[in-house]
Amino acid sequence: MHAISIHQFGGLNELIYNKQPRPQLNPGEVLVKTAAAGVNPIDWKTCSGNGASGFIEEFPFIPGWEFSGVVTDPGDTGFKEGDAVFGMIRFPQPAGCYAEYIAAPAEQISHLPDAVDLIMAGGLATASLTAWQALFDKGGLEAGQQVLVLGAAGGVGHLAVQLARWAGAHVTGTASLHNHEFLAELGCEHPIDYHNQSLNEYANSMDLIIDCVGGETGISALPCLKPEGVLVTLPSVTKEQVIAAGAAQRRRVEPILCQPSAEQLNKIAELVADEQLKLHIGETFPLEKADEAFELSQSGHVCGKLILTFDGQE
Repeated sequence: MHAISIHQFGGLNELIYNKQPRPQLNPGEVLVKTAAAGVNPIDWKTCSGNGASGFIEEFPFIPGWEFSGVVTDPGDTGFKEGDAVFGMIRFPQPAGCYAEYIAAPAEQISHLPDAVDLIMAGGLATASLTAWQALFDKGGLEAGQQVLVLGAAGGVGHLAVQLARWAGAHVTGTASLHNHEFLAELGCEHPIDYHNQSLNEYANSMDLIIDCVGGETGISALPCLKPEGVLVTLPSVTKEQVIAAGAAQRRRVEPILCQPSAEQLNKIAELVADEQLKLHIGETFPLEKADEAFELSQSGHVCGKLILTFDGQE
């Protein structure tokens, strides 16, 4: 099979597109012919030696933790050959999703409804699970609450906006001015141009802040919290910084490490099939151009999600 791999940590030039052995199944796993794989910041951060690199014990390493595809060998599981599936698997252990075949733990993947596009689903799992767990597991979101999403037009952010609206919350979001119409279409009631607008007018008004940006951006939003509110910060590299600032201001900050969950994916798939949740695809790239996808992701100016597609080569 063809795959993207690295033989050492480094920059974009370390990404190699070549043939790798097809994975062998262990008990409880299915073999999936990959249709698409999502590109997430954790992917390029890990390949550079940061991110989840501490969990990589050997090379070559095939990046990627989320995918969509069709089951070609169901093994000893309840899945069937031909089932369309998607998931985020094994994180933060290596999962090898930038490959034409994936051995996926059956308990971490979900059936894909017929109404859901297979390519779009390749970039759905990680961002939607992160948004879901930030809003509901960490944030305890309830109907009627006020939510601020920092980086609301990004991969996780635009799904967090939609899920918060679905849950009956009122949503404010930060994004560049050219993305405000996009946010309004998603249900964001108050788009904020972070280049030219201050958050001062929102002091002590938010029940929950979803911080998709981190660092000084997350810290500057802390005064927006109500006394009993919580900020959930996503970027791992700045989480200690934001937590410390929250403690100094007596504001509650919660970090998050997204976990695989077939149960939550089942609900997310239902929402997508019912057109209550939509993943916006920023751009797609063929697998062999993963370096270009990484470069665009690193720019920090992506609206929606980047997805790698597979052309069926073996």
